[in-house]
Amino acid sequence: MYNGQKVVVVMPAFNAARTLRATYDEVMAQGVVDAVVVVDDASSDDTAAIARNLPGVVVEVHIENRGYGANQKTCYRLALDQGADIVIMVHPDYQYTPRLIPAMAALIGNGLYPCVLGSRILGGGALRGGMPRYKYLANRVLTLVENALTGAKLSEYHTGYRAFSRELLEKLDWSSHSDDFVFDNQMLAQVLWTGATIAEITCPTRYFPEASSINFSRSVRYGLGCIATGLAFRAAKFGLVRSRLFPERLRGTPGTPA
Repeated sequence: MYNGQKVVVVMPAFNAARTLRATYDEVMAQGVVDAVVVVDDASSDDTAAIARNLPGVVVEVHIENRGYGANQKTCYRLALDQGADIVIMVHPDYQYTPRLIPAMAALIGNGLYPCVLGSRILGGGALRGGMPRYKYLANRVLTLVENALTGAKLSEYHTGYRAFSRELLEKLDWSSHSDDFVFDNQMLAQVLWTGATIAEITCPTRYFPEASSINFSRSVRYGLGCIATGLAFRAAKFGLVRSRLFPERLRGTPGTPA
C-alpha cells in the first residue's frame, strides 16, 4: 500500500523458474506491494509450480503460448480485478531491480504522473550492466525515430519496467494491441496519444544467461513494428488516417495528467 492506494506487481513469465523466486523476494522486501500477479505463458519449465508456492501470488497459466503482449493483457486484467490503484510490471527474469518499486509507486501515488518507466539509458547504466552493444545501438536509433514521430522526449521506449495508474490503464484500449512484443511500444504510444506525461527514472539492469531476450528475427520484426506504430501516430495526429490504436476519443492535450 502506498498513500492509501493498493500496489499490485505483475510479472509476465515465460520459462522464469530459475529467477522467479529471487525476483519475488526482492519485490516483497520493498514493503509497499499488496499483491503479486504471475501469468505463465505456457512455460516448459516449473515456472507455474514455483509461482503457486509463493505466498499471496495470484497465478494464471496460458494453456498455449500466446505471446508477450497477450501475457501483459492478462496481467493487467487480473491486477485491476484485484483492485489495484497502482500497477507495476516487473519482469521475473531479475534483469530489472525491484528496489525501484517504492519510487515508482510514489510518483503515481502522489498524483505526479500516471505512467513511470524504469529507463536503462538514463545514467548510462545499460552498457555497464552488460547490454550488448548492438542492442544498445538499436535502442538509441529506434528511440530517436519514435521521439521524432510522437514529439516526445523519452530516453527509451523499450524497457520492460513500467508503472501505471489504474485510471490510465482503464482509459487505454490495450486489449486491442498486439499480442507480440510490439505491445510495449503501442502502450506507450497510446499513453502519449491521450496527452499523459510519462516519467522516467534511472534503472540499473543485469544481463546474464537467464535474463529474457528475443532472437534477431523477432528483434527486426519488433523494430519495424515500432516504426510502424510511430508512423501511425503521426498520420493520426495529422488527421490523415483513422486508427484503432489512436482513436479521436482518446486524443488529449500533451502534459495532461490523464
